[in-house]
Amino acid sequence: MNAVTQFKDPVAVAAAAEPAIRFEAVSKVYSARNGDPAVTALDAVTLSVAPGSIAGIIGRSGAGKSTLLRVINGLERPSSGSVFVDNVDVAALDATDLRTLRRRIGMIFQHFNLLSSRTVFDNIALPLELAGTPKATIKARVDNLIELVGLADKRGRYPAELSGGQKQRVGIARALATEPKVLLSDEATSALDPETTRSILALLRRVNELTGVTIVLITHEMQVIKEICDQVAVIEAGRIIEEGPVYQVFAGPRTDTTRTFVSSVTGGELPRDITERLTASRDGARHAVLRIVFTGENATAPILSRLSRSLDIDVNVLSGQVDEIGQRPFGNLLVTIPANQETVGAVTGLIHAHGLKAEVLGYVA
Repeated sequence: MNAVTQFKDPVAVAAAAEPAIRFEAVSKVYSARNGDPAVTALDAVTLSVAPGSIAGIIGRSGAGKSTLLRVINGLERPSSGSVFVDNVDVAALDATDLRTLRRRIGMIFQHFNLLSSRTVFDNIALPLELAGTPKATIKARVDNLIELVGLADKRGRYPAELSGGQKQRVGIARALATEPKVLLSDEATSALDPETTRSILALLRRVNELTGVTIVLITHEMQVIKEICDQVAVIEAGRIIEEGPVYQVFAGPRTDTTRTFVSSVTGGELPRDITERLTASRDGARHAVLRIVFTGENATAPILSRLSRSLDIDVNVLSGQVDEIGQRPFGNLLVTIPANQETVGAVTGLIHAHGLKAEVLGYVA
């Protein structure tokens, strides 16, 4: 199956004719070994990432996220198809040219990958030393990066003396040392607590705004996508099953997998006792379960009071919240109403008339 994804930021696309990263029908198949069957990690993926954007790739374990990232920097070669970074075909490069390209691609790792015997300053300086950068240039650049990531008072410390968040800040600074055009983040916050995660994501957003670096971020946490990304693609079994601007995907997920990810951070999860009793049949049911999605200027509309007054029905709230995604208001509300067909039709019609979305999730006795 061919999965076609376009990450497009209108401003960035207008400013640059070529995407920062472009996949063309990329597949990656790991050969059979030791009696195990061959594994298709990527299945004819075609996508482009606009310069200066923050693109998130989300999927469960084994979905193909890490493989997608590794073919960008040439750590894996596609079985078929092509990957272009800054209009250069990565798989066509020899070892020398690939090393040159990798200086334009920064990498942030889940477990930091710092050298324990080197200080904060020396860890950040390492890629510059390997590239043969003059010492004066190294000092100036590393000093600036240490300030950028907020570790001016830690420059002489060793990794063992740092917290997890501080280690990741060193990792980010090191990834930026060669002034890359692309920054790849491999589950960079999954080993951190929620508060530290928010601070690291805020730092990445600031780096993006200050430098214009394109960021490709893979994660299994939709909260990370919500916090930082402009665009999102959902990957499953090596295929992109859904993509688009973050707000659009949150407001109208089209696949069950995406709905599960979105509901985990938008108050869209049903209470367990309701889930266990939920059926698709109206027969014998007393209540219909609805999801109401509030978006844009209608995100704070008093729809429940309007339903009660206009239709003279009881509306029971199960869960919900109003939030902000991409600096735009977004709300998600789960309710029950009487299950008869006339009432359900009247309720959904009134909701749609107010510019909101309604979805019948099922019925309960």
